Amino acid sequence: MNHISNLDELIRMALCEDIGDGDHSTLACIPPTAQGCAVMKAKQDGILCGIEVGQRVFELVDSRTKTTAYKHDGDTIKKGDLLMRVEGFSAAILTAERTALNFMQRLSGIATETNRLVQMLHGLHTQLLDTRKTTPNMRLLEKYAVKCGGGTNHRIGLYDMVMLKDNHIDFAGGIAAAINRTHEYLKRQGKQLKIEIEVRNLNELQQVLDNGGIDRIMLDNFDIPTLRQAVTLINGAYETEASGGITDQTLRSCAETGVDFISVGALTHHIKSLDISLVTN
Repeated sequence: MNHISNLDELIRMALCEDIGDGDHSTLACIPPTAQGCAVMKAKQDGILCGIEVGQRVFELVDSRTKTTAYKHDGDTIKKGDLLMRVEGFSAAILTAERTALNFMQRLSGIATETNRLVQMLHGLHTQLLDTRKTTPNMRLLEKYAVKCGGGTNHRIGLYDMVMLKDNHIDFAGGIAAAINRTHEYLKRQGKQLKIEIEVRNLNELQQVLDNGGIDRIMLDNFDIPTLRQAVTLINGAYETEASGGITDQTLRSCAETGVDFISVGALTHHIKSLDISLVTN
């Protein structure tokens, strides 16, 4: 979590959104001096992610709150497992509860789904990638959750890799123009960024192979036979990535074509949170 420099700011924004001008339910019926203890439990099997985020939520609501983690990010957890113990002023625990759970449930859901798909690729060299289809302001946390689940991060944003997609190519006037202009731009800017280009068919792939000057080729919405043919044509000259319309039924078949990466946007934008609860102890 130390690599996420704006974590406290992100948590404070979430707390402000929830608390507003006060947690009036708690303020109305909990004496300010009352102290208590609660435990966080898993209500589903899965992969844990966000335990340190949850702890930090409780600390930012009240620095006197003591948290003890029984599990770590990336751990396999079972229904009924104790994840965390929280001790301190009862009002602070109640106020922090939902925000802590929201972070942990979503991140654990992403880690769990990622791990499920990674297991489907067992024995193959293909790596599972995330995408930029993330919740605004939650990208670094959600990509961290992908890594906890055994997946691999694609580019973090628009700034750390060049991705020439169909619209870039069309607006630039074609594949060769898009690639050549990219090299000119990077030279002018003094930047060394990897270049990935998307192709939609074998004709576009051949244009890329004829031109060169890229690092990875994204094979978008290729069916399995065409994907296999494309990987054979590329023959290891460039990294390969399959993307678009890949389901549980086709994931392993895609990987068996020999493609290096498979990107799945649903890892971060179509996720069911893992069920976790906080109960008084």
